[in-house]
Amino acid sequence: MPDHFEILHKDLAGRIGRLSTPHGTVETPLLMPVVNPHLPLITPGELAEIGADMIITNSYIINQDPDLKIRAVERGLHELLGFKGPIMTDSGAFQLSVYGDIDVQPMEILDFQFAIKSDISVPLDIPTPPDVARERAESELHTTEERLQEAAAANRSALLAGPVQGSTYPDLRERAGKFARDLGFDVYPVGGVVPLMEAYRYRDLVDVVVAAKKGLGSGVPVHLFGAGHPMIFALAAAMGCDLFDSAAYALYARQDRYLTVRGTWKLAEMNYLPCSCPVCQAHTRQELVDSPHKTRDLARHNLYVSLQEIRLVKQSIREGSLWDLLETRCRSHPRMLDGLKRLCSQGKWLEGLDTASKSTFFYLSPESASRPEVIRHARRVDRICLQGNVLITDDPNADKAGYNHVLNFKPPFGPYPTELSETYPFNAEVPEDADNTAIDQAVKITKRLVRANPEARFTFRLKFCDLGERLKQS
Repeated sequence: MPDHFEILHKDLAGRIGRLSTPHGTVETPLLMPVVNPHLPLITPGELAEIGADMIITNSYIINQDPDLKIRAVERGLHELLGFKGPIMTDSGAFQLSVYGDIDVQPMEILDFQFAIKSDISVPLDIPTPPDVARERAESELHTTEERLQEAAAANRSALLAGPVQGSTYPDLRERAGKFARDLGFDVYPVGGVVPLMEAYRYRDLVDVVVAAKKGLGSGVPVHLFGAGHPMIFALAAAMGCDLFDSAAYALYARQDRYLTVRGTWKLAEMNYLPCSCPVCQAHTRQELVDSPHKTRDLARHNLYVSLQEIRLVKQSIREGSLWDLLETRCRSHPRMLDGLKRLCSQGKWLEGLDTASKSTFFYLSPESASRPEVIRHARRVDRICLQGNVLITDDPNADKAGYNHVLNFKPPFGPYPTELSETYPFNAEVPEDADNTAIDQAVKITKRLVRANPEARFTFRLKFCDLGERLKQS
């Protein structure tokens, strides 16, 4: 693990960490508001007052403006923007993705970032969009990796990011992650994903991020480029992303759009302001519509709600309930649910990163049957050694006489030793009427236990009276 990044708490692949920079230490997960150096909708000083501990700006824009460039070099980036905390700079890759070419060389823009004292500098990578031909993805990744090698060899006094590209090819993303990690960067942005989020392709986003994470390993800080909408933070954090950047707070405000964790609303179509931030407390909906400062105030609301969601994600990681928040958030949109289901298919990977003990397990939906705790129990259930007569029951008052072993039964876990009833995760809160997914998972786990103990004789006393038949059929 890099000495500038310390992991304090973990849940799923997410974590609370400390990232040390030349201008201070920040706690992750962390949202960096994007600051336009020409026309900030909210000044960096006010961003700090609202709660932003770190910001991100575009070094290419500064470099292309002669006046800004001179002032940035002479006075430094922090004095130029009026922000005392850490500042990350992008290299112009966004402009490259939009216009196809930019008037700057890779090492030129990187050296400029060093010169203006950026806390985290980013090499000029090639942001390959989704769904391109594999030949193009490989060619552009090769160019990016050449630039990363050159950047990694440069002398630097601050942190350096190593972007992970590869379009929508998971094997390329994993390879790129390992390549960047081996070069020894300090932060690892996953780039080229904004089109996926704009198109609500969260299932593909999960494939891309998880592949990159597998290549990077679990100990390094990861930045998800362009992830600025609060509805995505829980999913991204669950996959192990630590840094996010938001231009959405300002872009949506300029379109009269109001951010919530459930999606985006048009201000003109709203009747109420369902938020308790200072902006919404001070205005009615009509007052905000009529305000001469509407765009700025709407941007402030958007930022307040985004920072609030980051704090909620952190609290959920701290208490071990990130999956509960994830299930709730991913039901805000059908495509978000697609993303959760795709993450469920990575249960083995998540189980290897998740902590073994945390707060109470809540079964909230069929996706709960794929939680790491259930995967872990399924993997370990054949360690239970049984002989003689075995009773498996979900009735606490069942007659236990004549049995050598008694196991409790609770979907989705299936059978587990009675002695563990009050321990995590078997003290789980589950619905009285289990759904088919939970029962199916419990049947699979029961079958594995039965197979592991061929000499034992099993008796089932369950509300699910057809369990014996289901075991035979499966």
